[in-house]
Amino acid sequence: MKFGKTVCVLNVGGARYVFSGDVIRDFPLSRVSRLHRCASECEVLEVCDDYDRETNEFFFDRHAEAFGFILLYVRRGALRFAPQMCELSFYHEMRYWGLETPDLEPCCQRRLDDRLTDTFTALPEEGDLRGPQGLPGGPSCSPATEPASRLARWLESTRRTFEDPTSSLAAQVLASVSMLFVLVSMVMLCASTLPDWRTEEGKVVGENRVMEAVCIGWFTAEVIIRFAVSRDKCEFARRPLNLIDLLSVTPYYVSVAVTSLTGADSQLQRAGVTLRVLRIMRVFWLIKLARHFLGLQTLGLTLRRCYREMVMLLVFVCVAMAIFSALAQLLEHGLDRGNPAFASIPAASWWVIISMTTVGYGDMYPVSVAGRVLGGLCVVSGIVLLALPITFIYHSFVQCYQELKVRHARCGRSLANEGGA
Repeated sequence: MKFGKTVCVLNVGGARYVFSGDVIRDFPLSRVSRLHRCASECEVLEVCDDYDRETNEFFFDRHAEAFGFILLYVRRGALRFAPQMCELSFYHEMRYWGLETPDLEPCCQRRLDDRLTDTFTALPEEGDLRGPQGLPGGPSCSPATEPASRLARWLESTRRTFEDPTSSLAAQVLASVSMLFVLVSMVMLCASTLPDWRTEEGKVVGENRVMEAVCIGWFTAEVIIRFAVSRDKCEFARRPLNLIDLLSVTPYYVSVAVTSLTGADSQLQRAGVTLRVLRIMRVFWLIKLARHFLGLQTLGLTLRRCYREMVMLLVFVCVAMAIFSALAQLLEHGLDRGNPAFASIPAASWWVIISMTTVGYGDMYPVSVAGRVLGGLCVVSGIVLLALPITFIYHSFVQCYQELKVRHARCGRSLANEGGA
């Protein structure tokens, strides 16, 4: 192949693009950059449809306009559907060149999900679009890659079993066992705070430790296996749920280490508040249920998309709390009213927040007429201020729920098609 400083020509559906060999090597589209790694014409023809050795021109029988929009994404970082082109066809073009759904703009992602819902289409996975070597549909040049291909398929199957509870029967059983361990650990954590449990702690501490060790062992093995079979180790470490998994098992090992170093449980008890806080962090295990429940996944996606609205809600509440607490302290205590509950603005802030959220514990309340009028205005203002951003959050929650339902249904149809094949 003629790379290096030689000019390379990409012919996509009749549209010709000229690049240098260095640009081809570092090209953001994986299919194009693989051309630089090809050592023979056989390998080149697995990436493209035809090759002219004289002009160093690579031919791709693909949609020219779609490739033009994909090049705009490479240059500007924003990928949208080509006008007058089916969303599904454009998505197939994206997958061919090595792009995925997250590369689309959010509005186009919603269009694609709506289109899939209307047509009940199950898009093929990346492995279905390519041959045994991850390339389009042609046979491998050498059978030596078959063991590596089988290993890759086994790793992918294991990854899907641990990551997607709907991928197979084994994944459903694994998810059920994981949820059982979470529930058992939570019951043990709650029961350990009961007075009767603490009274009989000497009798049950051995059983408690065994059950806790079994649960921790399961969670630790699950995290290790999921890390071992993950595609991108750095991406795995950055995911919030994986960080929560790590935080949920760390306190146990810290407690065991402290016990081993001090040599006695009494020393562990005298270690103070720190270890108690670490042990109570086991409640984070409940967040592991988000892997198996659509509702918790919807909540997390909604909070991630609506962080601006959440900040807006927090600003509204803080501004209103500052205004009403200052007025309440002035009316109830500053004008020689003598109401001790409103002796300071921070104390009045507590009354403002429980009034704006219409909780009203009754532990403090205004006694003057002006203070009661202010309390009424505070309650009405709280209802209005809370309702404004919550409307946007509600609509985003519904939208996220529909998107996740579509994705889960798409995965189920793909698995059904694979099983039928």
